Amino acid sequence: MNLLILSCGTRDKVVGYFRESFGADGRVICTDCSPYAPALYEADAHYIVPRITEPGYLDVIYDICKKEAITGVLSLIDPELSLIAAHEEAFRNLGVTVIGSSYELCERTLNKWELYCWMREHGYPCAKTYRTIKEFCHDLELGEIQFPVFVKPMKGSASIQIARADDLETAKFLFSHGEQMIIQEYMAGEEIGADVYIDLMSREVVSIFTKKKLVMRAGETDKAISFIDEKLFEQIKQFVVESGFAGQIDIDIFEQDGVYYFSEVNPRFGGGYPHAYACGADHMTLIRNNLMGIANPVRIGGYQTDKVMMKYNEIMIVDTVDAKGST
Repeated sequence: MNLLILSCGTRDKVVGYFRESFGADGRVICTDCSPYAPALYEADAHYIVPRITEPGYLDVIYDICKKEAITGVLSLIDPELSLIAAHEEAFRNLGVTVIGSSYELCERTLNKWELYCWMREHGYPCAKTYRTIKEFCHDLELGEIQFPVFVKPMKGSASIQIARADDLETAKFLFSHGEQMIIQEYMAGEEIGADVYIDLMSREVVSIFTKKKLVMRAGETDKAISFIDEKLFEQIKQFVVESGFAGQIDIDIFEQDGVYYFSEVNPRFGGGYPHAYACGADHMTLIRNNLMGIANPVRIGGYQTDKVMMKYNEIMIVDTVDAKGST
């Protein structure tokens, strides 16, 4: 039983957790397009591969799957989620399980407008969102939206090109200087993150970990504190099941005036997942069980609460030869 982690980047902790969980049961193999992705060197073996947009990329990945007898594959970056989901059958023919959601869901979560429309149609509280200046100005005149607002790309991650606008002139400027931009209501409430695992066999939500975000940096949680709210758990379960997600997902939520607003979904491990693992929400073991054909029991909650996560910088030193080749 061997796991392939694509585009591992700086997710050293995630790779390390998988190695701990798999132990003698299997190996963890990582890939990245850069030899300077530190998480590569936490794996049992690693490969430097082309960028996901280059021709023949998937053929390289398929070859690795054959060579390493891969059982399961997942990616740690948004653009690649749709790619491997779209080729789920090809992976399955190689005996490889894609650990993730369907192509349709990966595309929906990547497109903030489509996700907003789906949530609104299904009755989930969410921040007002506009894809044209005309629609925004109309509601602005009616008093249904007010400044400040956020202007952001319709598709994007890591908070790239996201900016706050406190007046119409700024909003129009930001909107016109980006490609496929949207305007979104500013949520002044408390920001919350949820790490969720949906069993690949039973399709049940078997684990939820929630944290209140204290400090954000570059779109990721820098400091947070764990907590439990059964009401929120029920809302997350309903949202996840109705959507049809599978495997690991990361949800951004706002709590404002006692109401939970669902904001964004990343159908992968989020940058703040190590907080969940440290508090007892071990999703690596859940994935290992699924790859072994074992359905996981539902164990929502039960993790340590009031535990604060604080990220800090570390360094890794490797030999030049290691940083140039693959092993």
